[in-house]
Amino acid sequence: MAFTGDEAQEFPLATAAAWTALYRKAKPNGIKAHFFGRNIIERILAQPGCVGIRCYYSLDANNVQQLIMVGADTSENDLYNGIIAEVSRPCPPFCSSSNPLMGV
Repeated sequence: MAFTGDEAQEFPLATAAAWTALYRKAKPNGIKAHFFGRNIIERILAQPGCVGIRCYYSLDANNVQQLIMVGADTSENDLYNGIIAEVSRPCPPFCSSSNPLMGV
């Protein structure tokens, strides 16, 4: 099977809120989210052959959970010789105000 760029879909808020609540319950002191700015996302997507983004779970040098983003092509391969993004803004401390995804 090949990637088309149509993978994933919109997700109902109620389900997203339930899933993030389960995660927060399982990892109450963990990172809740990562913010990546629009510019780096657009640069990844603008690469020739890129049809989407793959996110890798990772741990940095301080053993803190991170996400790494890399473009992917229609053959489901990472564009690892292109732009790879990290240095996101983790939550906490860079969190949204209280909402159904964040919890109270």
